[in-house]
Amino acid sequence: MTILLPDLPYAPDGLAPHISERTISFHYGKHHASYVRAVNNGIADTPDEGRALDDLVCSLPAGGLFNAAAQTWNHNFYWQSMSPGGGGEPSGDLAAALEASFGGVDAFRADFAAGAVGNFASGWGWLVFDAAAAGAGSLRIVQTDDAQTPLTDGLTPLLVIDVWEHAYYLDYQNARPAYVDAFVEHLINWEFASASYSAALNTRSG
Repeated sequence: MTILLPDLPYAPDGLAPHISERTISFHYGKHHASYVRAVNNGIADTPDEGRALDDLVCSLPAGGLFNAAAQTWNHNFYWQSMSPGGGGEPSGDLAAALEASFGGVDAFRADFAAGAVGNFASGWGWLVFDAAAAGAGSLRIVQTDDAQTPLTDGLTPLLVIDVWEHAYYLDYQNARPAYVDAFVEHLINWEFASASYSAALNTRSG
């Protein structure tokens, strides 16, 4: 099984003006694609060839091949976490969980943005579901550095923002807070997050 570069779920200019087509062309077309090539080169003619990407991420030791696989997975999830005309308000079970875990959607936005802005390293800001937590508090905000991912800690990602500089520098230069604010206010794909949360609940109940 070859690890594929997935199609973007929108046109390359679909996130403008918040993320430009030029940024997408480099971020998706160069950075993401290079991780996909690296993981395929790394697993070629080895016992890992043919394994699913998430299995690779959860089993590979630290090092270059893990970095390529994890960065491929993280980017796949990042593109899904945004949508043209995103932002707004979640509904249903996810909205109730955000209320229970953070005190409401606005409080979540503030905490999520603060974590992403405050991540000193190149890395990622995540909303995750913690299946080990019961009831209130089952949603958490976590930061990972470099290629690290919550998958390796047994957490289920629901949303992610990429805070590597290549994700925003062409549009925002060193103003990471402006990029994070645009993501939080205008780009979050709540439908994707809700579907991910529903799937996680079904997995736990099953």
